Amino acid sequence: MSILYTIAASVLVFGVVIFLHELGHFTVAKLCGIQVNEFAMGMGPKLCSFVKGSTRYALRLLPIGGFVSMEGEDGDEVNEEIYPDIPADAPRGKSFQQVSVGKRMMVVAAGAIMNLILGFGVLLVLVNMQNVITSRTISGFRGDEMSYESGLRVGDKILAINGRRCFVANDVVYEAARSEKATADFTILRNGQKIQLKDVVFATPLTGEQEGQYMIDFTVQPVQKSVASVLSEAANWTVSYARLIVLSLVDLVSGRVEVNQLSGPVGIVQAINQAVSVGIEPVLNMMALITINLGIFNLLPLPALDGGKLVLLVVEKIRRKPLPAKYEGMINMVGFALLMLLMLFVTFNDIGRLIGG
Repeated sequence: MSILYTIAASVLVFGVVIFLHELGHFTVAKLCGIQVNEFAMGMGPKLCSFVKGSTRYALRLLPIGGFVSMEGEDGDEVNEEIYPDIPADAPRGKSFQQVSVGKRMMVVAAGAIMNLILGFGVLLVLVNMQNVITSRTISGFRGDEMSYESGLRVGDKILAINGRRCFVANDVVYEAARSEKATADFTILRNGQKIQLKDVVFATPLTGEQEGQYMIDFTVQPVQKSVASVLSEAANWTVSYARLIVLSLVDLVSGRVEVNQLSGPVGIVQAINQAVSVGIEPVLNMMALITINLGIFNLLPLPALDGGKLVLLVVEKIRRKPLPAKYEGMINMVGFALLMLLMLFVTFNDIGRLIGG
């Protein structure tokens, strides 16, 4: 049964995340008057489809993504051999290349924006499920009270650690874990004034089986739930997750995190399996992290990603004409090939970790 739950949860998570991403592209394209030839869930051979108006809606064999095929998106007009089921007399929209650069940029960015909106929505549900909201305001001290000796006081609101802003209480834990020897620079709000505290020792060392680890030696206040506090906390969690993903990418590029720590679909399914064994909240949390991750990753200025397409559109806006089709096609082809190699690499890593236990 656990395998069935994992499969169901994985299909639900990936399905919703991919569907809303493609729905973002599709909806904005339609609003901009662009002809959409196909809206597809999945890749590879077509399993089933139907045509409404001048658009084919299809379900494809491989559940590894989806796509929105817009006329003229790659510089070519519609190929009737590919879409023979679309009636020739159906009212058609404009080619992708015929609308303004601004509208094309909105279409390209819409998928990632929908992922971020979904992440906010899921986190809104999760925050609402909590009995209380955890703040970043210190309520007391425990252990050796090293943080008190270093200058922290009850009522201080933690704004940043080591110069990196903390949006939610979890950011405090994350930044603390990144700090060496349980010592960091804190930026706090005290009596309405922003104060910088240098070299705050914020944790006490543990003994016994947990020797070498640290426990944060201060506690924080709870926040009463209200419509405003729930909306604010969900928004802060969304920003926090987005920033966490960016920091992870920075750590990867800088060498702080090894490239073999990257994870792909196999690793994500394994993580969903662990979340399913705990309950619905970890699954929703995983969905929020995945969809925000997809939104941020797609906006990276890399070829074959939405961010790369946005860069080409910005170049077109500056030049007042698009790049020659052969160069744009070459850039996208190389980017897609590198992306596929990365996917193979992370999948190989995931399988290796799975076999190795």
